[in-house]
Amino acid sequence: MDSILTFLGAITWWQWILIFVVLVAIKDVFFNKTHTIKHNFPVVGNLRYFLESIGPELRQYIVANNREELPFDRIQRSWVYASAKNANNYEGFGTDRDINETNYIFVNNAMIPYVMPEKHPNRKDPYFLPCAKVMGLANNRKKPYRPASVINVSAMSFGSLSARAIASLNKGVKKASAYHNTGEGGLSPYHQQGGDIIFQIGTAYFGIRDENGNFSMESLKKLVEDNPSIKAIEIKLSQGAKPGKGGVLPGTKVTKEIANIRKIPMGKDAISPPYHTAFNGTQGLIDFIEDIAAETGLPVGIKAAIGKMDQWHELALLIKQQEKGPDFITIDGGEGGTGAAPPSFADHVSLPFAYGFRDLYKVFKNHDLTDKIVFIGSGKLGFPSKAAMAFSMGVDCINVAREAMLSVGCIQAKSCHTNTCPTGVATQSKWLQAGINVTEKAERVNFYFKNFRKEFIEVTHACGYEHPCQFTMDDVDINLSDQDFTKTLAAAYEYHKVEVPFEGIRALQKCKYLGGNYNKKQSESSINKEEVRY
Repeated sequence: MDSILTFLGAITWWQWILIFVVLVAIKDVFFNKTHTIKHNFPVVGNLRYFLESIGPELRQYIVANNREELPFDRIQRSWVYASAKNANNYEGFGTDRDINETNYIFVNNAMIPYVMPEKHPNRKDPYFLPCAKVMGLANNRKKPYRPASVINVSAMSFGSLSARAIASLNKGVKKASAYHNTGEGGLSPYHQQGGDIIFQIGTAYFGIRDENGNFSMESLKKLVEDNPSIKAIEIKLSQGAKPGKGGVLPGTKVTKEIANIRKIPMGKDAISPPYHTAFNGTQGLIDFIEDIAAETGLPVGIKAAIGKMDQWHELALLIKQQEKGPDFITIDGGEGGTGAAPPSFADHVSLPFAYGFRDLYKVFKNHDLTDKIVFIGSGKLGFPSKAAMAFSMGVDCINVAREAMLSVGCIQAKSCHTNTCPTGVATQSKWLQAGINVTEKAERVNFYFKNFRKEFIEVTHACGYEHPCQFTMDDVDINLSDQDFTKTLAAAYEYHKVEVPFEGIRALQKCKYLGGNYNKKQSESSINKEEVRY
């Protein structure tokens, strides 16, 4: 034994390296059965796979310029980060955007901006910007709801996102008086940190299903009764990243806690089918909406990515004839998506937000239904200029997902589907999410939403309006082509939005249906906050 140790001790560091290289070469040539490169170029061939593995990081931080990356470029991410930190989110020396590129947005400012009266609510609270419409009021729901913020958290499930990320988002929206959509994964304790909740019903009915996986109205009623923070219910028909496909939460992410919340087996893939089993057809959807509204008293809406329009025409006609149906519609753009999706779906199935919303809004406008429905836009709208475009087209609120993730600390690593998210935002790894300080990240979520609203109010005032609901299709221009290079949205998309009734911000402030912290009668969640585990 002593002689062996003496021999090993005599080996120099460069000889150890040589031995390692020889062993790797032997492995590559004689034991590698899958990679031709490694077999034909032992040792050196491994460098190819290493560089490929860190390629996204190299491109993101070294190769790509400030405006080149997708889905969000470096300037966009920096604006969210700075806003979330309540730091300087300005840029100097003018824009570095190519303002001649196709689909570039120009917001038309007024010669003389809007001047706030001395006692205007925004003088005391520069972040106050509620929705101009009330969900459920037109359909006489028992508990109408006016979102206290025009920007809110889109559907992201606990399971897809980590416990600490969900808790940070909900604590943040409580501070910012926004609402938080649960996603289809059910209502977790981490959603119950005091923020308003939109509970989403997906095709698998997670959290409100019976032992056979079917929808249970009794479970939904009990959930709503036990959790007064739930202000509305959204039925997800499809989502932008993969409409018509459904979803899969890998078994590696299905912990005991997630299994209990979703009412599914632990450790097995949680599969959401592409269609609902609780109803059939367009009339069945309307009846399902009305049944839920009658049993819970809450506004009920639908979410969908937009493609073919025939069933939307049918839905609008039935709503007009029967005077019942959804209280709100969330239009998800095909460019959206926080989780995983096959490239064929993410890249090609469903229309981008602007085209999808244009087609759907025209249908409901032609049936004189726009005053009965709150339109919610989703799909990379978490920037004031994009929000101005969306409101000009007829949106009443916007939902943000990835932008909210960025405010929590997401770095766009694009590993949401691998359970290895380096920032702990989209993983169930206890180690990786341990780095999320919930109190600090909640404050960043709060400041992102507040600073977004403040800047959006400033853009609105620059255009001569008090509230973004007053934007028209003539207030935003868009680059099209060389011959007709710039047109208004009205000329490009060939419609005008219907005017939203608006009596002033002060009237919205006094609305008894206003959600968020502005509603002094808002009940606290029944969950004991001290029992919530991070």
